[in-house]
Amino acid sequence: MSMRNLVKSIQDVMRKDVGVDGDAQRLSQLVWMFFLKIIDDQDEALEFNSDDYTSPIPTHLQWRTWAADPEGITGDNLLDFVNDTLFPKLKQLPATTPRAKVVRSVFEDAYNYMKSGTLMRQVINKIAEVDFNSLTERQHFGDLYEQLLNDLQNAGNAGEYYTPRAVTAFMVKQMDPKPGEIIMDPACGTGGFLTCAMRHMRDTYIKRPEDEALMQASLRAVEKKPLPHMLCTTNMLLHNVEEPSWVKHDNTLARPLISWTKDERVDIVLTNPPFGGKEEDGIENNFPAFKTRETADLFLALIIRLLKKNGRAAVVLPDGSLFGEGIKTRLKEHLLTECNLHTIVRLPNSVFKPYASIGTNLLFFEKGTPTQDIWYWEHRVPEGQKAYSMTRPIKLEHLDDCAAWWGGATREGREENEQAWKVSIDTIRERGFNLDIKNPHVVEDDHGDPEDLLNDLTKAEASVEGLRAELKAILSEALAR
Repeated sequence: MSMRNLVKSIQDVMRKDVGVDGDAQRLSQLVWMFFLKIIDDQDEALEFNSDDYTSPIPTHLQWRTWAADPEGITGDNLLDFVNDTLFPKLKQLPATTPRAKVVRSVFEDAYNYMKSGTLMRQVINKIAEVDFNSLTERQHFGDLYEQLLNDLQNAGNAGEYYTPRAVTAFMVKQMDPKPGEIIMDPACGTGGFLTCAMRHMRDTYIKRPEDEALMQASLRAVEKKPLPHMLCTTNMLLHNVEEPSWVKHDNTLARPLISWTKDERVDIVLTNPPFGGKEEDGIENNFPAFKTRETADLFLALIIRLLKKNGRAAVVLPDGSLFGEGIKTRLKEHLLTECNLHTIVRLPNSVFKPYASIGTNLLFFEKGTPTQDIWYWEHRVPEGQKAYSMTRPIKLEHLDDCAAWWGGATREGREENEQAWKVSIDTIRERGFNLDIKNPHVVEDDHGDPEDLLNDLTKAEASVEGLRAELKAILSEALAR
């Protein structure tokens, strides 16, 4: 059975269980089971290669002990074991090693939704078919896992945790991270930016085991919500990270901005912070210079603080962050003073559909020198396609023209064209730090003089009203007969 058919068959079994409601719960249920299978397969490999390795999971809770036997416990006995023993013990697992911390952090907010132990046994037996020590099977499942994360866009609000992979790949490519550079995603969701950065470094720079170890030691991630935290941690295991204890389950904004010290600063920030939402009361007090509860604004202030001198960032932000006033104006002035905001890539509304249908932008900036000029690039939906959609999403090759124009690491040789234009800091200041600057090379449709259009509308409304009166008179006359 192919990996895709295997997971589909598991989801079909789960749909029969009355306790699992909706795609998000099915995915959460699926992932904690796969997590235990993946970490158990890794444990077996580590035990084989090292005489002094011991799994952080007690023997009676290991997958191989209670789940691997297809004729093992089932029904109410299995359900009781999972609910009364497995989950309570793993939630309180002593965090004595980094790997133990990973297990505990995943299960702290995980839940078993299934109500049928018989159906659970069927699911477990299907999962047991996958050997995560097989490179081929792990790669196939890794590709499938990406698709499962993509499917989150259909799972209600869970879509907020997913950034289209073409967007993450483009941002990573332009940032060009290298092993040893500290890379952070302070709102990591399912970990797409970090897995993409690892893939880029493995393809480009990693030649020795020491390079791999250096890369893994330089990754940082924080996620506030339990489901994406679990998805991200499992994603890291699938990408050959044995101890992703650096994936923290926390709210990065809960710390006072000033408490982030120099030794915590990073070389690169890659992130798509949540936008359109509000933080809980009191969070704004952690940002005394930018007192707001709007999540995207707070994250932008945090990112500027987190970067080392000469550190660089690529961030997804909505249109509202570009043209907003008040706190947003003060924040943009701070950004342009502390950093060189050298490029803004403007994306069409449909890139994040169906989760969001608002205009978004990719901001690229470097800390240490103030902004002198901002280059804009307007990305357009391919010809013959009105908009991006679930069935026709944005692809990396759609951004090839921007990558070709980019000018490499030093951004040399950029020229204005029908999709690219440059704006000076003086113009930005004159505009009150409104960064929502339209493409000057596009001629807006001429809809006529507004006053003439208003007069035409008034005449049209009068004509319609006259026709309505005539029709009313005709009907009244007919009824009188």
